Amino acid sequence: MTDQDPYVAFLWQVPSATSIERNSPCYPLSRTQSVTVGRDTYCQIVLDSSLFGMVSRRHAQIRPILNFKTQVQEPLWEICDLNSANGTYLNGQRLQGCQVLQVGDRIGLGGNGPEFIFECHLVEPSAASHLAVVPQPSHTVPFQSAATAPPLRSPRLVATDSVTLTQLFPILSTGRELAHKAYLVPGIVTVGFVVLMFAAVGQPVAFNLLLATYLVGAAYYLVYQLCGKRKPWWVLLGALGVMVLILRSPILSTFIVLFRQVLPGRLPIPDESTSFLRLITSMFFGAGLMEELLKALPVLLAYWLGRCLRSPWREQIGVWEPLDGILLGTAAAAGFTLVETLGQYVPDIEQQSSSLEGLQLLIPRVLGSVAGHIAYSGYLGYFVGLTVLKPRKRWFILSIGYLTAAILHALWNAAGTINALLLMIVGVVSYAFLAAAILKARQLSPTRSQNFATRLSKSP
Repeated sequence: MTDQDPYVAFLWQVPSATSIERNSPCYPLSRTQSVTVGRDTYCQIVLDSSLFGMVSRRHAQIRPILNFKTQVQEPLWEICDLNSANGTYLNGQRLQGCQVLQVGDRIGLGGNGPEFIFECHLVEPSAASHLAVVPQPSHTVPFQSAATAPPLRSPRLVATDSVTLTQLFPILSTGRELAHKAYLVPGIVTVGFVVLMFAAVGQPVAFNLLLATYLVGAAYYLVYQLCGKRKPWWVLLGALGVMVLILRSPILSTFIVLFRQVLPGRLPIPDESTSFLRLITSMFFGAGLMEELLKALPVLLAYWLGRCLRSPWREQIGVWEPLDGILLGTAAAAGFTLVETLGQYVPDIEQQSSSLEGLQLLIPRVLGSVAGHIAYSGYLGYFVGLTVLKPRKRWFILSIGYLTAAILHALWNAAGTINALLLMIVGVVSYAFLAAAILKARQLSPTRSQNFATRLSKSP
């Protein structure tokens, strides 16, 4: 820039959530030279390898573009990804090639890497000369380093006192990011359910259905975000719907006869005295083995369909890795929870006492499904997906997953008849098993680079 240049442009590094620094680094941009960002010491903006291992050695480059359409030649810059391993993101969207920068654009290096804000302001000549960038000869010491360079003043201090339209109405500049970074869709869904529940006041059945659906959706959303792999919503709803149909079909009666009459899975009736060994045995066969196999049927159906259909349906519906199995298994478990809670437990307690107690039972049962039905089914779904990666060991893998899920299920049911502390411990253990399976599935994922939550550490 020259002393007469009225424009000052810079990258302002966004402070991380764990940062203790009050002032974040601010890097001026040149009107004549490209600025490369990365871990290589020859970059103009050098990022510390120990802090930003997800950043490539030469990750991205900001290049000046002269705009000859205006008399003052208002400068433009574009950002280009340099074939980085983890990608460059512009306002939440992965960058392909180069794109012209707009004031306020948010640049991310990798899915969970450092972020910068692009700023370009019309300032007084004295302020512009204060932030002038001196051209650097090639292969010399870089003019800025995120690890060693002292931070400049905050961008707000070098800008003019003018207030822009987008500063007064932020939605004009950040609206395109809302759906990606501000949980806009969950907010819309929440507002929708709130309005519907207001309309259902005085209608206990409709109100309970809406509340249970929202709560189980929230529990499932947690699992979906942890998995970090996108699966079409209609496929997940399809697994839930298939589970509901199975529970309304003769398949359920057949399973009850097999596991609770032929096998030693008869569940004890209320107030029946029984030994712990007898209780855990009946819960293992009559609840664990039976219900986990029932909930696995939609996952196995998707597994089969994925091998019968053609692209792109086979990739969208099928089970091709452990993350697919977890997502489908937990979706089936959400349907099982809704049918069991609304079709059995809530009506039973409402007949014995009141609608209020039915509502009080509904909330913990549905929310607790993330450490209950969702946890067991997601854990078993992990093993169904693992068989795709390890086909020669499929029966051994399935046996371990099926038995483990059934044991966790049986322990939960048995603990509920003993004391609340033991029930809490079993619930925490069950959720830990599911979380561990998700973390391992993210490590094993063949689509790891395309997933949105597979970063497990700072190292690439």
